[in-house]
Amino acid sequence: MALVERVPALLRERSFRRYWTGQTVSLAGDQISLMAIPLAAVLVLGADAAAMGWLKAVELLPALLLNLPLGAWADRQSSRRRAMIMADLGRAALVLTLPVAYALDALTLTQLYVVAFGLGALTVLFEVCNATLLVALVPPDRYVQANALVNGSRSTAWLAGPGIGGLLVQFLTAPFALLADALTYLVSAGYLARIKPVEPAPAPVAKGHFTEGMRWVLRDRSMRALFAASGTVQFFNYMFHTLFVLYVTTELGIGAGLLGLILGAGAVGGLLGALCSGAVVRRIGIGGSLVAGFLGFTLPLLLIPLAEGPLPLVVAVLFLAEFLSCVGVMIVDIAAGSFQMALIPDAVRARVMGAFRTLNHGFRPIGALVGGLLGTAIGLRPTLWVATVGAVFAVLWVLPSPLPRMRELPTRDGETAPVG
Repeated sequence: MALVERVPALLRERSFRRYWTGQTVSLAGDQISLMAIPLAAVLVLGADAAAMGWLKAVELLPALLLNLPLGAWADRQSSRRRAMIMADLGRAALVLTLPVAYALDALTLTQLYVVAFGLGALTVLFEVCNATLLVALVPPDRYVQANALVNGSRSTAWLAGPGIGGLLVQFLTAPFALLADALTYLVSAGYLARIKPVEPAPAPVAKGHFTEGMRWVLRDRSMRALFAASGTVQFFNYMFHTLFVLYVTTELGIGAGLLGLILGAGAVGGLLGALCSGAVVRRIGIGGSLVAGFLGFTLPLLLIPLAEGPLPLVVAVLFLAEFLSCVGVMIVDIAAGSFQMALIPDAVRARVMGAFRTLNHGFRPIGALVGGLLGTAIGLRPTLWVATVGAVFAVLWVLPSPLPRMRELPTRDGETAPVG
């Protein structure tokens, strides 16, 4: 009985447990793809730097182009769950074409580009529908717990996925390792097929339907502040990540194996952040958690351009920075996700999330481009100082808004709901 009582309340509910299990398996499979597809390009097809750049670009492009139209489409559907199942089946079919083509000695870079774009497009469809489905499965007082469980699965996937993916690539070759990823999509589809949530009615098609999500984000003061802060962090964080690997390997002398361990420390921090997020929100409120999360995410990264001296000291500083930063990012993600779940009306939810994701994703390539140009012009360490300090200032968008004073989650009638 004591063991059962320790299981989170949502996991004792069959529908959410099935949903969460499918998501957990699928997130682990995503990590296999993130490793196996680029390795297939390099090891099997001999892709050069330019080809790898195109591969990354076509992977990111659907998030920038398709969030708005697919969000508008999803809000008009009576069953978002069915669309998510079709997205999972489509992703499984796309991934399976790669080992089949490899077995027939017909694998090409063009096919990798098509599969990467298709996976990105179907993932966008899955995610905009997922925003509505999750709300249909979870009562308002469990939003924080639901986000903590899903983000905990994401951190576990970050921690275990690359290692599992590496072993699969080593023993099966990169294309055949993708069979495991295809299986995870099928598992996700199977679990989604076994739940029957009561979804909100489809939104009627009216004038301005396509742009309503964007207008809603910009019209609401709290969402506008959250978007501005998130966009600022995205811009500077992609400046940072564009140069991070180059900086730590060339200027700090960190090898690939040690770098993997450092990034693993970040995954452990993310898992800890997911586990403690509920307690943090109960202690300091949803608004305080957003502020603490933004600062907890960005402030530790200042240690990275600051790191110098003997190698053991540098490694210790990098471990600490990655660990603490990932604790912070998980807290801000869970608090922000719960706030959005509570505030956004069901009728526009997919469109709002599509608009929010479009705006945020738009800052990523700009930040990466500016990071590369600035790193060339003034050097790696000075650019990392610009990126990390700039990210810290993102919290200034949140502080004047109503968010810091918000202890409970809002409800759509202007009242507040307890957090759990």
